[in-house]
Amino acid sequence: MTAALRIDGLHKRFGSRAVLDGFSLDVARGEIVGLLGPNGCGKSTVLNIVCQLLQADAGEIRLMGEPLARLGAAARARVGLCAQDCALYPDLLPEENLHFFGRLHGVPAAQRHARVADLMARFGLGPHASTRVGRLSGGWQQRLHLAVSLVHRPDLLVLDEPTAAVDVAARLDLWRLIEGLRDSGTTILLTSHLLAEAERLCSRVALMQGGRVAALGTVPELLARVPGQSVATVQSRDSALTVHRAQGLGWAVRQRAGQLSCLLPRPFSLREVVDALDGPEVSAVSVRAVALEDAYLELVGDGATLA
Repeated sequence: MTAALRIDGLHKRFGSRAVLDGFSLDVARGEIVGLLGPNGCGKSTVLNIVCQLLQADAGEIRLMGEPLARLGAAARARVGLCAQDCALYPDLLPEENLHFFGRLHGVPAAQRHARVADLMARFGLGPHASTRVGRLSGGWQQRLHLAVSLVHRPDLLVLDEPTAAVDVAARLDLWRLIEGLRDSGTTILLTSHLLAEAERLCSRVALMQGGRVAALGTVPELLARVPGQSVATVQSRDSALTVHRAQGLGWAVRQRAGQLSCLLPRPFSLREVVDALDGPEVSAVSVRAVALEDAYLELVGDGATLA
């Protein structure tokens, strides 16, 4: 089956700095693939090249089997972009923004009117139809921005930190909308610094490091690469003694953000961990299941392994 998006061997330098170093990724039709990685790893550069806002130094991108280079300017009409900074006209009404961007993408009038009506209803924008965009909350502006990115029915939707600038309630609303797009078959490439967002929304996650994909898989596949099934975070007055005791139990130990984290080989109860580490130097213990954060830190992050 032809991938909706195929990125093969992208290279990009800015001066002496290599931002992308052979980046490759496939996105199947109807799935959400998330790009996660530290600042400067090349996430935004990948998106800018996919959206034809930057030119790669080398490599190829195919959209629905066709090389982007061959599509030329027409490629932009086949990609929808929704970034954290809303590209909307604040003095226009929501419907007027949708019509404007529909015309910009060359959507014929009859189709445009039908699509605008559908998007206004689908995104619940009706109650704000008479409100100028500049007077809407950040969450409603981002909701409209997402609708605008779909007005020309792109083959690929690119979401660049789509919920970074909104509050928690608005973020949850946007997540539900994105889940609805996924369930209706929309192909999405997503970047985010919110691991919970990627864990909830993405079919697969690509962890980036040094301008290339360091690890790729479903969330369960990435979690399986963590040497533990649960994590105990330990506060201790004698870290060396606690590390020695934990390693004697066969637990992998990490030093992260000034705290000791023990990767446990099976789900442990809090009582089991406290009893196993019993000692006056231990002042606090918490236990949770392994999450995407742990896979990220193991495979990409800077968590130090204590040998």
